[in-house]
Amino acid sequence: MDKYDVSVLGFGDNVVDKYVHIKMMYPGGNCVNFAVYADMFGAKRSAYMGYFGDDAEAEHVIATLEEIGIEMIKCEQLEGENGCAKATVIDGDRIFLGSNEGGIRGKTPFILDRFDLEYIKQFDLVHSGNYCFMEQELHKIREAGILVSFDFSDDSTEEYYQKVAPDVDFAFCSFDGTNEEAKEHLKKVVSYGPKLAVASRGADGCILYDGKSFFMQKAAPVETVVDTMGAGDSLITSFMVSYVAHLKKGEADAGAITESLQKAAGFAAKVCGISGAFGYGKIYE
Repeated sequence: MDKYDVSVLGFGDNVVDKYVHIKMMYPGGNCVNFAVYADMFGAKRSAYMGYFGDDAEAEHVIATLEEIGIEMIKCEQLEGENGCAKATVIDGDRIFLGSNEGGIRGKTPFILDRFDLEYIKQFDLVHSGNYCFMEQELHKIREAGILVSFDFSDDSTEEYYQKVAPDVDFAFCSFDGTNEEAKEHLKKVVSYGPKLAVASRGADGCILYDGKSFFMQKAAPVETVVDTMGAGDSLITSFMVSYVAHLKKGEADAGAITESLQKAAGFAAKVCGISGAFGYGKIYE
């Protein structure tokens, strides 16, 4: 496995994904996945920052991250339900059945103070997403001089992009339309301020736009699809770790983008062979 001189922080959501068909719960959430995948991919330092609940679901996520070795020193545990989503798997594809909207995390704004920001300045990149309830804090991270990546959803509205994208350096989304429709969408996203935008298209690969050129990356072959949970998150993470490593060397050219996309496709394919986002399933009642 390659090693990257990159430090990253996932700032936002953590959940358990409860697979109702087998009564197993797996740790997850866009930002927890980002932290774990960065560690798996070879980042020098990987951390998670956010709120946990105080139930059995929260304890499972915390214990898992401790076992993996993910830094959590700026996390807080609150009284209430942890974030939880219900899902099932049909022919290898994960199907969401509903959630508790983040649990206590969705009801408690995370307000970054000066001490949080001093901690955040230790990282090269902070990642968040549109289910994290952290949108109002992104400008503080940017103003502190730290790069921000952000995962928009396929249900993000135009107004949401207009509000959030100006505080984002690297924008990601999933997109189900045609290649031409995806390209037009990426042009619009970049026009709001990000340095580049990426549309992941499942088995059709992904498209990246850097404000000048489009880059097409085919999906890497998957030997056996076990579970597509985390496929998009792993693509984002591995691309960002690789690309930020290039940026730190002063390499921001087409070659750096192409190489990072290729590595990301390969890593995402491997993740599709894991149950849950990254394993660590536990039976629940």
